[in-house]
Amino acid sequence: MNTVQQTVDFRATPAQLFEIYLDSKKHSAATLAKASMSRKAGGEFTAFDGMLAGRNLIVVPNQLIVQAWRATHWKKSDPDSILVLKFRKTKGGGRVELLHTNLPDHDFHGVKKGWPHYYWRPWRAFLKKNA
Repeated sequence: MNTVQQTVDFRATPAQLFEIYLDSKKHSAATLAKASMSRKAGGEFTAFDGMLAGRNLIVVPNQLIVQAWRATHWKKSDPDSILVLKFRKTKGGGRVELLHTNLPDHDFHGVKKGWPHYYWRPWRAFLKKNA
């Protein structure tokens, strides 16, 4: 199993970044794909028109999200991956620190490339448009 670590800075507060991920409407608008997000531990979520699914393990408002996360095309024998998103304040705005572990070999590169392609770049466009 593999791990992806990424740190991305945005011109937005940690609270704004947290909301873009955990608010269903904002997540959908930012990624241009339907998402249904729960805001509480134990709550389930789907993203990218149902292609991603899982459940929240820990939610600390504006600071931390930990999820059991999987893509629907993964094999049934693949265990859930664990996604940790930390939201921190920076001089210019906010930072997302991502740790995504327990990724299956067959999708590691797709997930690693997917975060910048499907999240970080679209988030920048969303923030610019909604500033």
